[in-house]
Amino acid sequence: MEIQIAVAKINKYAVSESGDTLEVIERPTGGLSVVLADGQTSGRGAKAVSMMVVRKVISLIAEGVRDGAAARAASDALFAERAGKVTCTLNIASVDMLSKTIVLARNNPATMYICRGEKIEEHAEESVSLGTSRNVRPVITELTIEAGLTIVIFSDGISHAGKRRGTPMEIRQIIQSVLEEQDPAPQQLADTLLNEAVRLDDNRPADDISVLVLRVSPRIGDDVRRMNVRLPINA
Repeated sequence: MEIQIAVAKINKYAVSESGDTLEVIERPTGGLSVVLADGQTSGRGAKAVSMMVVRKVISLIAEGVRDGAAARAASDALFAERAGKVTCTLNIASVDMLSKTIVLARNNPATMYICRGEKIEEHAEESVSLGTSRNVRPVITELTIEAGLTIVIFSDGISHAGKRRGTPMEIRQIIQSVLEEQDPAPQQLADTLLNEAVRLDDNRPADDISVLVLRVSPRIGDDVRRMNVRLPINA
């Protein structure tokens, strides 16, 4: 088996900086962690908040701190710095080679989707954003690594897409339609969700949008680890 990770991101319309920040870090005991944070509002202020949260989390994970504790520490740091007046959502998706599991930590009201084959589970348990108090804890979900497992995580730009037109996005149906295709690439699913959200907002995204897809696929090829990144630049 192998883990494939795909991300698709776009800024809020007419805003130069995204309030969403995403980083990937290797874990000290093996595996990877993907950290996605969405700062309150949008633009430069939101970016500063999400970057502060992500940097705090990845520095602690690199030191061997557990994901849940790293999330709580980041929340405490944000609460202390902004006196509870600024919040930030957070998702951590970790492939832990020590336990052979995928650990998901969520401080994000947006629903998370866990798919096994074509079976789709919605995880919408109550979850509190970081920085609201000193007692914020993430919702933790631990999954055994198994072929066909697909995890879909996103910022609230997906949840809010189309609502101003009265046509909210049918997220579950879109995921299901893509998964019905034979072994879809994670990037295909991430791009499909983002493209539909942008379309529903009349090609003017009403919020920053980030989509993270993690998929366990049959292993093909060698032992080389690879990562591809595409960063469009406006001249």
